[in-house]
Amino acid sequence: MAIDKVREHLKKWNREDNILEFNVSSATVELAAEALDVEPARIAKTISLKQGESAMLVVAAGDAKIDNSKFKSEFGIKAKMLTPEEALEFTGHAVGGICPFGLKHKLPVFLDISLKRFHTIYPACGSSNSAIELTCHELEEYSLSKTWVDVCKGWQQE
Repeated sequence: MAIDKVREHLKKWNREDNILEFNVSSATVELAAEALDVEPARIAKTISLKQGESAMLVVAAGDAKIDNSKFKSEFGIKAKMLTPEEALEFTGHAVGGICPFGLKHKLPVFLDISLKRFHTIYPACGSSNSAIELTCHELEEYSLSKTWVDVCKGWQQE
């Protein structure tokens, strides 16, 4: 199970026992926010995207959406989501539980600045009913992320 891979990954930081598992689905931002009783923006959603013949992950706040022009400017390619089958193949996690931990293949992980406005955020942990509370610094460390990027819209005050 993917959650077991995540548990194994988080052992490096003695955080495997901090994974929260719910009796209800947390497969969408809204469901996760409801399960955790937090605002949807604090859900750290992992977006899986094509990168040539491989994939990349962008972790963003629950209220953020990929901004195509910012994404193309940052990465030099058009943002194209993986299909659910491709996401499972590249990450080892099914849609609803995709996270930057315990990945099947080594993929580049980028963190969007939309997350930085929160002291703690909640990424999934490999299943459609799990999450973990992390600071942005912990997410950066545990996800082995490459860097922070600004590729999303819809979350800033207009």
